[in-house]
Amino acid sequence: MTKKHAAVLVAGSWGTALAQVLADNENEVKLWTRNEAQKNEINNHHTNEKYLPNVRLSSGITATCDIAEAVSGAGAVLLVPPSSAMREVATAIRPHLAKGTLLLHATKGLETGSLKRMSEVIAESLPHIDSSEIVVLSGPSHAEEVIMRSPTAVVVAAKNAEAAEKAQDLFINCYFRVYTNPDVLGVEMSGALKNIIALGAGMSDGLGFGDNAKAALVTRGLAEIARLGAEIGANPLTFAGLAGIGDLVVTSTSKHSRNWRAGYMLAQGKSLQQVLAEMGMVVEGIRTTEAVHQLAAGKNVSMPITAALYQVLFAGKDPRSAVEELMGRGKTREIEEIARKAKLNWLL
Repeated sequence: MTKKHAAVLVAGSWGTALAQVLADNENEVKLWTRNEAQKNEINNHHTNEKYLPNVRLSSGITATCDIAEAVSGAGAVLLVPPSSAMREVATAIRPHLAKGTLLLHATKGLETGSLKRMSEVIAESLPHIDSSEIVVLSGPSHAEEVIMRSPTAVVVAAKNAEAAEKAQDLFINCYFRVYTNPDVLGVEMSGALKNIIALGAGMSDGLGFGDNAKAALVTRGLAEIARLGAEIGANPLTFAGLAGIGDLVVTSTSKHSRNWRAGYMLAQGKSLQQVLAEMGMVVEGIRTTEAVHQLAAGKNVSMPITAALYQVLFAGKDPRSAVEELMGRGKTREIEEIARKAKLNWLL
């Protein structure tokens, strides 16, 4: 069997884990990194210890620092940089990306400043590509478990159904189940916004508030996500699926979650700068909190949990005081509010 060529950019934990899935599916994978030492480690030792310690990578993965080598001739290109680097990376592949190449991204965040989703950033950076064929991959999927081939289910979304089905065929296997969804907006917003709530969940645990508090935070957090998503045109049912509640649950409860760990450390009294220095990796929820706080204000959408986290992260508010203020808010309803704000008429 002639192996297919797939490219993955960049070689962080999630990019490396997805490269392994592609290699398991009989693809020759070019994994792009800026770091020469990381390239040599992957090629010579088949490891990526900084991001996925104690794991041996498939021999079907070859790392490169040459972006042209990675992308040229690839049948599929997967972008997994931090949200802050997506525009730069997408622009860099432009001279090497042929029309008709299956183009995907698996980055969960919004671009700070423009407030644009990753598919929008990619479409602007690659005007020669049909934007309806850009595919987003999302769902409850920690890299640390995917790399161990633990059973995982995700969703791929594209406006073009054929592109989504091609992505489904590319990734699906015995441990990595892939569903399709036409709601690109909802899938991307779910993946980005759940990181905010996961920060709050970690903060709640760090303050010792227990399971009751975290369950309330996750549930009300889902209501916030659905409100904003519905306001900008997403299908509210997407938030009840893998990209929504599925990813929200796993990110808010798992030791693997960077966002949960960052929230926990903040609750222990560490500054944001200390947390980021100790983590040594991107914590998407921090940037996303800033972007979504601005977006919600512009859309006049109530997001009290997001607003409270914004105050903790960027205005120096004490986490315990922020929780007390959330609990002391005025009375409101639950089902009627969710139905009205998320436009779920069948709940009214």
